[in-house]
Parts: sequence; structure tokens; C-alpha cells
Amino acid sequence: MTSFDDILVKVREYRPDDDLSLLQKAYEFAAAQHRGQKRSSGDPYLSHPLAVAAILAEMKLDPKSVCVGLLHDIVEDTGTPLKAVEEKFGPEVAHIVDGVTKMSKIQFTSAEERQAENFRKMMLAIVDDIRVILVKLADRLHNMRTLQHLPPDKQERIARETMEIYGPIAHRLGMGKMRGELEDLSFSFLEPSIYGDLKDQVEKKRKVNEAFLSEVQSMVTEKMKESEIPVQLQGRIKRIFSIYQKMKRQRITLDQVYDLLAVRIITDSIRNCYGALGIIHNAWRPVPGRIKDYIAMPRPNLYQSLHTSVISSTGQAFEVQIRTQEMHRIAEMGIAAHWKYKEGRTVDQDEDSRINWLRQLVEWQQDMRDPGEFLSTLKIDLYPEEVYTFTPKGKVVILPREATPVDFAYAIHTDVGNQCVQSKVNGRIVPLRYKLRNGDIVEILTQSGHMPSRDWLSWVKTSKARNKIRHWLNVQQRERAIDVGKRLLEKEARNFSVNLKKTIDEIDIGPVAAEYGCHSVDDLYAGMGIGKISARHLLAKLIPDKVFDEVTAVKDSKLTSVVKKVFGISSSDSIEVKGVDGLLVYRARCCNPIRGEEIVGYITRGKGIAVHAKNCPNVQNLIYDVERKIDVEWRGTAEEAYTVRLAIHGEDRQGLLAEVTSVISDTRSNIRNIEARTYPDQNATIDVTLDISDKRHLEKLIGSLKKIDNVFEVERILRPSSAISERPSG
Repeated sequence: MTSFDDILVKVREYRPDDDLSLLQKAYEFAAAQHRGQKRSSGDPYLSHPLAVAAILAEMKLDPKSVCVGLLHDIVEDTGTPLKAVEEKFGPEVAHIVDGVTKMSKIQFTSAEERQAENFRKMMLAIVDDIRVILVKLADRLHNMRTLQHLPPDKQERIARETMEIYGPIAHRLGMGKMRGELEDLSFSFLEPSIYGDLKDQVEKKRKVNEAFLSEVQSMVTEKMKESEIPVQLQGRIKRIFSIYQKMKRQRITLDQVYDLLAVRIITDSIRNCYGALGIIHNAWRPVPGRIKDYIAMPRPNLYQSLHTSVISSTGQAFEVQIRTQEMHRIAEMGIAAHWKYKEGRTVDQDEDSRINWLRQLVEWQQDMRDPGEFLSTLKIDLYPEEVYTFTPKGKVVILPREATPVDFAYAIHTDVGNQCVQSKVNGRIVPLRYKLRNGDIVEILTQSGHMPSRDWLSWVKTSKARNKIRHWLNVQQRERAIDVGKRLLEKEARNFSVNLKKTIDEIDIGPVAAEYGCHSVDDLYAGMGIGKISARHLLAKLIPDKVFDEVTAVKDSKLTSVVKKVFGISSSDSIEVKGVDGLLVYRARCCNPIRGEEIVGYITRGKGIAVHAKNCPNVQNLIYDVERKIDVEWRGTAEEAYTVRLAIHGEDRQGLLAEVTSVISDTRSNIRNIEARTYPDQNATIDVTLDISDKRHLEKLIGSLKKIDNVFEVERILRPSSAISERPSG
């Protein structure tokens, strides 16, 4: 267990003149408040805040940040009021502690809503003081280091949250070292067998690889000495999760990973960086297309370095990274490397591009009411930015991988995005859904009065584009829904010979709207217009004394049958809408959700409730109008076979297909169709369509398939969004 004295020694090394009495006070307070508490490992609870404070001291943060490391769980886990923290340690420390503290005392309707609100609170706090996220990352890192002591379900939940949220945040803040450890730890819990196999493969070759790197470093040292370029050298073997990502993305073997081995050259000036690059290219043959200049064009997180891949005389590929001392410090520690404090206030925080994205994110998401939408957009915005594009005047626009001209247009200005009709890339007209590449010069052609298309949501990548398109569609959709709702109510009133105008004149419809959870009468009409509220039910509430016969119910039943026949859909008896009976409910064809998966309903025009898996990539494209979302759940425990399509990617070898079919048979899965394809690069893909009983059955099957030798990846194939027949028409 880390001792407090160790922390004091670390802080004194880089803060020799500071008064550290506040740290001593924080340690004594934390020890008193956590006395008697134990962690899941059986260790005293105080071991955790001490470890967090030690991580912050390693990052060379100011004493107040280290103080918060000791106090960060005080409010949440001991019941100590925040006011007490403020009285003892001042408003600045209390503010950071509050930003790190989860919303544990507020009641939420779902775990997703709680998670969303915790992240909202944390992001708002980060905008005020970046130290909130630095403490939170240190907290998460120690929790991940000790995650093995928690139950499996908690391990998976925490590891997935770390992989999807905290790892990307560390990346966006340029904290490469922190990001690397968080991702590898998460990967080891999420995919233990794949992690173990890859680690074994890397370890088997470690001695050979380290000997090779040592030899390369000796050659580099000699050549740099001849050119009088001062250097420090580091050799590194690529991280396990990073190796896995590259193998999965490019569908290659470990031997085909170009940057598995890397030599890092750290020198004293930018001029010598470029000089060293020339020397490396003279000594070894460079791999075409593998030279990247992040010094001239830094990444959004301010990472700077020269990257090149070269081939040795023995045919071994390796990467060379060249940077200055300052660049190396920022690459490792990111925003923590230069965060300075003066009189308790951060310096130049408004100017730091690494948190500008966060300010924009907070601004765009202020009005997001749906927690699922918020979390999805957050994950999209945390995605590493990789494509560097240019305006015709040479301005750099940095976008996520696979971004389109529409994303580019919205990055320039909302009006440019809304009125975008055509795009030119490198002088050539391309479709608006074209995937931009590094170095593309993009020109957007606009037309006054033109408005966004709903189809754009299926392929735009940036949260700004997505939010602006949704906003415009919501405005248009709401106006149309109000009009449709009024007409539906009028039609229902005519069916029962009710004078609607007279009824509404005589009755205050406001309280009735409130019963449906609507803030205004227009909300009530809009709810009817999108199918969320039944016009007949509303009429019965407006005129409770009127007898409504079953004629309309019979008509509805016949209409439902016609809808099923025309659109070729079948209602699912295994799913029901929470709190509502008699609605046509069916599983969406794009993701074909299976029992046990989290599901979400979407009200379509005239075709009932389409039910999607919550992780369906098309859900966020469809649910741009939160009002159309409806809660659904699995009904009972009825057994039902669900059709699933899997793609198994691996290295082509004799007997692979036989092993795959044997594993499928052993897990009692019925094969409907199977097809195998081989490729010139000695890889193979096996597509199989089969019946499974539920989510657990599918997870067991995929886990077994991944254990087969030479299998890289097993993925569930979903239908593309263009094939979604349940997309609403209006």
C-alpha cells in the first residue's frame, strides 16, 4: 500500500517551496472519515485515496489536486457534507471534490439515466476546472488496476465504461500513457481470452523483438552521432489493445502489423527532428504511405511527432517516432504536462484547444433530454479525430474518420450545412456521403432556401452535424405532427358524432394534456400526430359520459391486419409496450433484437412500434425526435428462435470451416446458411446464418468461436440503414 510519506516525497521533488500542510490535513481527515471501511479486496479503504493521490503526484499536479485525490470519495462514501470539506479546505478543493462526486442521492428511473447525468455533471465541472477530469482519470485508473476483486457483472460494466468514455477522454486530452493503460486493462476484462492469446504471442517473441530493437538503437545512436544530432532513444512494443485494434480493422495477423515494434528518437529541436528523419530514410527503406508529419499538423490533442515505417535488411518492419523533449512530455502526459496554476486559477484555460471540444459538446447537449441520445452523442464526439481536410483557402478542418462533405459543411457554419446541395473534393464533384480522406480540399456548394435531408442522419459522423440536422427536423416534424394530431382528433370526433369545437370550447383541455405528461395542448396534438397518444382515448377523457362502442376497435383491428399484410411485418408476442395495450409491435429488420438484449421502441407512421436493439447503429439515425421513442420490454419467458448472421474472420487454413461448424453444433445452434470465402492475402471469411435462443446463447457461441485458432474476429452482421423499411415517412 502506498504510504502518505511516499506522496509527500514525490510532491516535494517538483514543489520544493510549497507549503504542504494542506496535504497533511487532508490525509488526517480522510483517514478519520474512512476509518473502519474496507475495499472489495479486503484492504483498508484508505489505500484507494492514497493510491489516487500518488498517481496525481506522479503527474506532477499542484498540491490542491493531490489533496482532492485524498478527499475525492469523502462526500459519496462517508456521508460527510460538501460544506464541511469547503470549511476545512476552501472552496477550490470543495468544487473539484463535488465535480468528481457522483449523483448518488438522486433517484433516477434507469441506470442509463443515472450514468448520463453523472457524465453531464462531470463535463460541466471540467469546463470550470480541468483538474476534475485529471482526478477522475486517476481514480478510474486505480479502480481498473484492482478491478479483479469485483463480481464479473461489475467488472464488465466498469471496463466497458472505461473503454468507451474514460480512455477516449484521456486521448482527447493528449494523455497517451494514461489512455494506454486504461485501454489495456479494460480489454483484459472485456475480452480475456483474446487478450490472453495476444499477450502470449507477444511474450513468445519478446526476447527476439527486444534484441532487434536494441540492435536498431545502437545503429541509430551511431548514425546520429556521425551527424552530430543529440538524441535519447526508447524502444517499445505496441500495446496489446492497440495491436488488437489494428488486426481487427485491417484483418491481418500479428506478423503483418507494421508498427508492432517502434524506436522513439527524442532530440533537442524541430530542425533536428527533420534531420533525423532524413538519416533514418537513408539507413532503411521507408514504407510508402507510412510517413506522417504531426509536427507541421499537430493532432487536435496537440500531439506532435514525425512517424515513419521502415524495413530492415532482414525484412523486419518497424516504426520510428521522432520528437523533441517537450513534444515527448506532452505526448505522454497531455494536458497534465503543462497545466500551471497561479494564485489558485488556471492559466490560459480558455485558449487550450484540448478542452474547446468539451465546451462545444456541453453547449450542444444542453437540450438533450434523452439519456440514450446523450450517451451516444458523447461516445461519437470522443471518437479519435483522424482526417485532416482543407478549405479552398487552405484552412485546416479536422474531422472524425469517415466524415463526409456534410460534416465538413457544418464544421464551417450551420447555414452552410443546412443549405449544402453539392460538394467538390479536389476539384471533382462527389456525392454528399463521400468519405473524406487526409489532404482532401473540400468545396461546398450551397443553395438559398435548401434544407437538410433526414437521410443525412444515416451517414454524418460529427455530433455538430447530427444535432443541427435533428434540430431542423424536429421543428418541421413538430409542426406537421400538431396538424396531423388535430385532424385525427377531428376525424375520431366525427366517427362518434361529437361536436369537437363545442367540446373544446366548454372544457379546459390543459389539465387533460397534463394527465398525458404534456406541457401544452400543442404537445398533446403532437403526441397524437406521431401515434403516441390515441385520439379515441383522448376523446373518452374529454367526454367521460359519452358511451364509446366497439365499432372503432373493430376497425382498428382490421386496419392492423392490413398494415401487417401490406408491409410484410409480423407483430411480436414476446415484446410489449410498457403501460399500453393493443399496439402493433414488431422487431426491426436491421438489428433483429434477441431476447435478453436491451431494446428501445420507435413509433413509425402507420406501421406500429419498431423495436430495435439499444446498440443498433441505426437507432440514433432514426430517433432524432425523442417524442417518438417509447419504452418496450420483453414479455414473459416464452422460448423463441431468433435468426442471427455472423461473420467469422480468420487466417485461411485447412480444417477451419470444419472447426467452426463443430463449435456451432456443440452450442446447439441450428445453421440456416453458411458460406466461406478466401482472399489472396491468405485470409478467409465465413458467413453463417443461424438460430439462437437468447443473448446469453449468442454470447456463449461467439466466445467459443473466438477461441478457435487463427480466428481474428467474430462480428454480428446487421442490415445497413438503407435497408430499413420501418423508417418513418413523415
